[in-house]
Amino acid sequence: MTTEWNWEQLKFDENGLIPAIVQDAVSKTVLTLAYMNRESLQKSLETKETWFWSRSRQELWHKGATSGNTQRIVSIKADCDGDSLVVQVVPSGPACHTGAYSCFAGEMLPEEESTEKSGSDRYAILGELEQLIAEREAERPEGSYTTYLFEKGVDKILKKVGEEAAEVIIAAKNRDPQELRYEASDLIFHLLVLLREQKLPLDEVLSELERRR
Repeated sequence: MTTEWNWEQLKFDENGLIPAIVQDAVSKTVLTLAYMNRESLQKSLETKETWFWSRSRQELWHKGATSGNTQRIVSIKADCDGDSLVVQVVPSGPACHTGAYSCFAGEMLPEEESTEKSGSDRYAILGELEQLIAEREAERPEGSYTTYLFEKGVDKILKKVGEEAAEVIIAAKNRDPQELRYEASDLIFHLLVLLREQKLPLDEVLSELERRR
């Protein structure tokens, strides 16, 4: 676990609190906004799991203590002013009390939004798919194929990656672009499921590709 601050840099408010933005270290999704005081921050550092201060109950609380949905801390960073934190975690289950993967489940969009894809968001679907897979792993909705894969475990996921890779090869050998498009999509999906199961961010794969370039 890494930290990029010292105690002297942090600015707690008049109630002794500092806001903590909790982010999935793998998918980069913002999971929740909570508050820490000095004691909960110290406990978070000691246990490497998130502890917060409940403003409504006026007490410390350990995320997942009753639900089992703990959050293993990967890093804690302070902003440039030292008055807020970003806590990157690997969650074990949903972050929200409603059972949702993230407390920020809704989305507000402008009234008019262009459907055209610019160069910068050409691969946005990969990030969206990575987030959806993370939600499925956390929430495990009944009837979801992704839920089925996570519940069966890594051996099943690896088998599907292998099967889809073989299907890609067959489609390419048959010179069938439509079938190749379909099978390549299946392979990418199952590969993203595997990356999530292994807790390896897609960003790290993209960084490796850039490094090789």
